[in-house]
Amino acid sequence: MSRDVWNHRAKNTVPLKLPITHLKSVKRNTITHEFDSGSQAQIPPLQESDEHLSEASQLLRQGIQQQQAGELIAAMKSLQQSLVLFQGVKDLQKQAQVLSFLGLVSYSAGDYKNAISYSQQCMSLSQEASDLPLQMQALSHLGNAYRHLNDHNKAIEFLEKCLKITQQLQDKRSQVAALNNLGLVYKALGNFTQAIEYQQQSLEIVRELKDNWGEEQVLKNLGNAWYALDNYPKAIAYYEQCVILARSLKNVRSASQVLKNLGNACYALGDYIKAIKYYEERLQLAREIQDKRSEEQSLGSLGVACEALGDHHKAITYYEERLLLARTLKDRRSEEQALASLRVACYALGDYAKAMQYQQGTSPNS
Repeated sequence: MSRDVWNHRAKNTVPLKLPITHLKSVKRNTITHEFDSGSQAQIPPLQESDEHLSEASQLLRQGIQQQQAGELIAAMKSLQQSLVLFQGVKDLQKQAQVLSFLGLVSYSAGDYKNAISYSQQCMSLSQEASDLPLQMQALSHLGNAYRHLNDHNKAIEFLEKCLKITQQLQDKRSQVAALNNLGLVYKALGNFTQAIEYQQQSLEIVRELKDNWGEEQVLKNLGNAWYALDNYPKAIAYYEQCVILARSLKNVRSASQVLKNLGNACYALGDYIKAIKYYEERLQLAREIQDKRSEEQSLGSLGVACEALGDHHKAITYYEERLLLARTLKDRRSEEQALASLRVACYALGDYAKAMQYQQGTSPNS
């Protein structure tokens, strides 16, 4: 998805609570905006007469590039150095820009308390400067971070303010994000109808923008909301559109996740043949990208679906594969689950001798 930036306040900057060596990007359904090639004008130019300004601008650019590359530790260091230099020359607007990105990096790392701290500082500076785009970005980070801390009232308060500014600025990309993220908060509250209403609005705008990356995310979230309402046909309709987009974008991990949801939704409807089809597609993808955990889960799901069809022989084949993989991964819990499934399937076939071997924790062929 095309991305804009979001920015924050400098004085009294709170140091990271996480050890800086442990920053790792966290996957979630939130839509955030970052700099892209179309918004480079917002990045401070390098033709600064002041040596400190020039160095600060260079560090900001470097931090942005590192964040986009997923190098969160390096990005945090560059941005913190940039912030100190901009504080030294008392450039409030540049401080706010850096603080916004520090908020984004903290959020990406799952450090929500620091994301809030940086974004509150950004909000304060951007209000002083009457900078609406920066206020919008800070409000978005605040809303998203509070959602992850389960403070849903604060999340809604900030995201609704963010939405109003996106509408005032006629910034449709940011409007997509605000609507989607509000939907996520209402889903977390269990208000699925309101969640769907916001995300449906988000879908209409993102399609108007022809933003396939954003559309794929919104489709997935809509599928999740309908799934939570036990409306499996609607969930399947959105998930199927999402998988097509994810495959076209080569977003294999997202496709794998949605295929799992598709299989589960079809299983819940009693359409075991279709469930097996989606679980098999997920298994194939998992093997292509060597995602052993997804492979192990897919094998278990396939066994359950085959048993539901009464095909215990096929189920045993999948459970055996799952057992071998669980042992390779040294995953004791999955191994015990596979053994339990194998015992049940063998009893269903009347193969009590084989069931007893699984009861003892051994495979008949081992």
